[in-house]
Amino acid sequence: MGMAMRFVVYGVLGWAVEIIWTGLGSLLRRDPRLTGRTYLWMFPVYGGGGLLFERLYAVIHEQPWGVRGLVWTAAIFAVEYVSGAVIRRLAGRSPWDYSGAALSVGGLIRLDYAPLWFGLGLLFERVYLFLLRG
Repeated sequence: MGMAMRFVVYGVLGWAVEIIWTGLGSLLRRDPRLTGRTYLWMFPVYGGGGLLFERLYAVIHEQPWGVRGLVWTAAIFAVEYVSGAVIRRLAGRSPWDYSGAALSVGGLIRLDYAPLWFGLGLLFERVYLFLLRG
């Protein structure tokens, strides 16, 4: 599968995961509609981030899974923070605002999401290897 198609796959998968995550978050607000949402801004962030993470995987793939998970966590935080800051600069605000969260950094990342990013990064490896076979 070519790079352009992988970009699209990562963009769509990112959107899908975000919609599911925000929909499940509706449960915390006791919203039975389970409304999920994403932003058009996120498609190139997810697509480009996926391609960037492919390069990172080539460097870390021989490391133990715990080390790789920590690297993924840091990488996802970095992409989330930088992309949020860039979008904030371009649009006047970021699509997400974590300012009210206790472990927020600049309103752009939440440190309490670290376990999720750890797992998601390891899942990304499986998706990438699947795409390489296809």
